[in-house]
Amino acid sequence: MTHAGWQQLAAAKRQSILDAIPEKWRIQSPIPTAEELRDVTGPYIQQFLTPREIEITETDALGITEKTTSGTWSAVEVTEAFCHRAALAHQLVNCLHEVFFDAAIEDAKQLDAYFAEHGKPTGPLHGLPVSLKDQFHVKGVETTMGYVGWIGTFQGQKNDPRSKVFESELVRELRSLGAVLFCKTSVPVTLMTGETVNNIIKYTTNPHNRLLSCGGSSGGEGALIALKGSPGGFGTDIGGSVRIPAVFNGLYGLRPSAGRVPYEGAANSMDGQSTILSVIGPLAATARSLKLLFKAVLSQQPWYHDPLVLELPWRDEIEKETRALIEKSKSGSSPLAFGLMNHNGVVRPHPPIARAMKIVEQTLTRLGHKIIEWNPPSHAIAHQLARETYNLDGGADLGHHFGLSGEDQPYQVIVEPGPQKSASEIAVLNVQKREYQKQYMDYWNSTAELTGSGRPVDGVICPAAPHAAVLPCKYDHVGYTSFVNLLDYTSVVFPVTRADKNIDVSQPGTGFLNEMDQEVHGQYDADAYDGAPAGLQLIGRRLQEEKVLTLADYIGANVPKSP
Repeated sequence: MTHAGWQQLAAAKRQSILDAIPEKWRIQSPIPTAEELRDVTGPYIQQFLTPREIEITETDALGITEKTTSGTWSAVEVTEAFCHRAALAHQLVNCLHEVFFDAAIEDAKQLDAYFAEHGKPTGPLHGLPVSLKDQFHVKGVETTMGYVGWIGTFQGQKNDPRSKVFESELVRELRSLGAVLFCKTSVPVTLMTGETVNNIIKYTTNPHNRLLSCGGSSGGEGALIALKGSPGGFGTDIGGSVRIPAVFNGLYGLRPSAGRVPYEGAANSMDGQSTILSVIGPLAATARSLKLLFKAVLSQQPWYHDPLVLELPWRDEIEKETRALIEKSKSGSSPLAFGLMNHNGVVRPHPPIARAMKIVEQTLTRLGHKIIEWNPPSHAIAHQLARETYNLDGGADLGHHFGLSGEDQPYQVIVEPGPQKSASEIAVLNVQKREYQKQYMDYWNSTAELTGSGRPVDGVICPAAPHAAVLPCKYDHVGYTSFVNLLDYTSVVFPVTRADKNIDVSQPGTGFLNEMDQEVHGQYDADAYDGAPAGLQLIGRRLQEEKVLTLADYIGANVPKSP
């Protein structure tokens, strides 16, 4: 395809997204530039909504289901409110790839009819709008994953009969739970970057500060939910792609261990690479909403439909045990203990993130919990192993899909072809990963000698990125998230504060850890980052989702609220 050809195809697809937005929901007045108005959340987007729409869309996912499953709110009213707000969100920050509002409203009508006839909901997510990252197949809806060459195809394959009827396993389960699917959100082409940019929708900005990125690769999800155009959605995470957009947008996001949420039938990059598995996780405004979505999916027994899912339902006993630990800790007996890692030995965080760490440390100390300085095996090793894993095929898969259209590669996701790893080289990498996992496990166990409770630390708190959001083209270090994927640990990100140019002033740099540390330090601009959410991540051991979600809810509720 010629250069002009792919550009025209991308432009037509971009326009079709806008055309799918009803005329009544299109913003007629000029939208201020990012320089004129950085933050389009709150009052700015509210001006286009009715008081009733604001009430509905500013209720979290759990609060909505309490209304819809009891018949207090109709599925249609809730769905229409979120469709309207999602339409506005896209016009403000370019966060949607697919719009299927009409189909969603029809589904909502069927849910209301079911409730009227039977007097009960179809499931725990009855009437809850749920958004999806554009990796999930929904019947009658295209999946491009940001590739121009996927337009009008099924994952790049022309005339594939699956293109109109196929649905991912998670989509099937969400429908069974009563969720209403209404849009698919933007991703960076290839999925392998911490910003969201592709040749179809261009760049998705951060709604709290449109000078900055919304994160990636589930960036559209983060931006949409931050603008309350969705109460919750699902993304994927192979190096931080749920946690980065969630933390950049002031949200909660769960990276579960592999084998808990079904990936069957979802599109992906480098499909078949299994040294570090991509996993699916939810994003939402509250920790309790993450629990609602995660627990609901597990109730569908996905292990009967995805061969890689473990037969591991939601474990109420672990949640209860964790709540009991919290209560004991409050009374001064057997305190909870947390490892705090202020930096990973590779790159130090910017001032807003360093301040967020201090806020959480002070909060945990005030609550009577034990703080342990976290000195684990070298994170530089973890970062290097992860980088090698992401390039096992030498960029062949990504290069192939770019080649379908001949489209230009955005700066942030340039594919550099190289030699592919041999089977023996992959085996060596897998052994190195396993050895590193064992070293980390042993270190975690060793903290039982320091906590005073006889238990190792209950969780580790550290940055999710060196920066609060990021300036375009400046995401140079993903080591704060990728090590979790290498270990296959559970992680939840949570909001703490916001960057404040009057507090988070730049400090003269000395004693840098390395060239990368110096480069990232030099990228900090207090004025540019002003207003960006600054959050952290709480890490638990493998398959500890129930415990980590409970602790994240507890910590998040006790962190002082930002103005």
